[in-house]
Amino acid sequence: MTYHTPVLLKEVVNQLQPRRGGLYVDCTVGGGGHAREILRACGPEGQLIGLDWDDEAIAASRERLSEFGARVQLVRASYVELERVLMSLGVTVVDGVLFDLGVSSRQFDEPGRGFSVLRDGPLDMRMSRQLGATARDILRTASLEELAKIFRVYGEEKRSRAVARTIVAERERAPLETTTQLARLVEQVLGPKRGAIHPATRVFQGLRIAVNNELANLRQGLDVATRFLQSGARIAVISFHSLEDRIVKRFFVEKSSGCICPPELPVCGCGRKETLRIVTKKPVTADETEVGVNPRARSAKLRVAEKI
Repeated sequence: MTYHTPVLLKEVVNQLQPRRGGLYVDCTVGGGGHAREILRACGPEGQLIGLDWDDEAIAASRERLSEFGARVQLVRASYVELERVLMSLGVTVVDGVLFDLGVSSRQFDEPGRGFSVLRDGPLDMRMSRQLGATARDILRTASLEELAKIFRVYGEEKRSRAVARTIVAERERAPLETTTQLARLVEQVLGPKRGAIHPATRVFQGLRIAVNNELANLRQGLDVATRFLQSGARIAVISFHSLEDRIVKRFFVEKSSGCICPPELPVCGCGRKETLRIVTKKPVTADETEVGVNPRARSAKLRVAEKI
């Protein structure tokens, strides 16, 4: 089973600094590309726990990582469930954590998943088929105001209200069922495609984030992962759009800041202490060679922090 090419692979391994015999967590294991290199670096006794809430990703990882046998444990779960998963496995501390956010190339390439603006398929967009509401459900039931907010906040679409108004008017005539229908409808509002980016891309992004509750889940996952890191262990996060990157950046800044009491107070009253040290002052990005081989890497940003 083929899967997408992992981005910033060397950079991830270099920044995580896997040690022999360590225990690592890949919170978005996907096809196992990053996990395989981490396992090689921490061998022969190092272990990895891989999470993904996509059954197909778990199957791909199981095949790709079979050579490592009992050194790898794969769990079908979202990283929002990280605490439950680690506790169920009897894990109290880990030596490193990786998040590779967003949708995999394989998910985009499968029309039936409904992620791609360029491929005709059902308006699904669930990263796990066990989730409840699909993109179709949201488009059918959300109010004009709710849709406009999804497109504006999650998709960063400037003409969010115009798009929402058109969708509401259209669904009164007939429900939106496919990605092609939605893409054409948005194109009627925003104009035809110019350059490489389809005009409906931001609308699709907003819907996908809403369906999967991605931003709230990310903040929770980062918090839990940080708590399980032992001193000196690192957390690495690859993001692909500004909303994710902003959350990661703010989280690292917050956790690397100590007391926030007014300077005139003689004694700290907030009790806040630094828990992370930011390793990457600026995000690590792919070089021209990697982008040439894997265009998806163009928008990837890697941020890393270390537990104090």
